[in-house]
This record gives sequence, structure tokens and C-alpha cells, in this order.
Amino acid sequence: MQIQLNGEARDLTADLTVAQLIDTLGLTGRRIAVELNEEIVPRSEHEATRLSQGDRIEIVHAIGGG
Repeated sequence: MQIQLNGEARDLTADLTVAQLIDTLGLTGRRIAVELNEEIVPRSEHEATRLSQGDRIEIVHAIGGG
């Protein structure tokens, strides 16, 4: 299946969850925010949220500072 990841087309294995995508990208355990089709996906829903053909995903790193 094909999705848009941070504005770029990307081919993925079908039937992935947001959590599996994060793991595939090597971002597990990092402070990130995930937006799926313009809606934030809470971390508590990453395991249950399945990706579909044509989804638009934005992943950003949380950066602290003062």
C-alpha cells in the first residue's frame, strides 16, 4: 500500500498499525507526535490504529527547551 509520510510517497507492507510504522522507522521510545489525516493519534491508540491506502501521516519529534 502507498501512504504519504511527512509529504513523501512511501510504499508499505499492507495492514500496519501506527505502532508498527514507528518501529519500522526506528522511532520506538522517542518523543514524537503522530498525525494521521490531519488528526493527532494519541500514543495510547498507536497499537490499535491501522493504516490504509492513501493515508497522510506526519511524524514530528518533540523538542524541549526553555
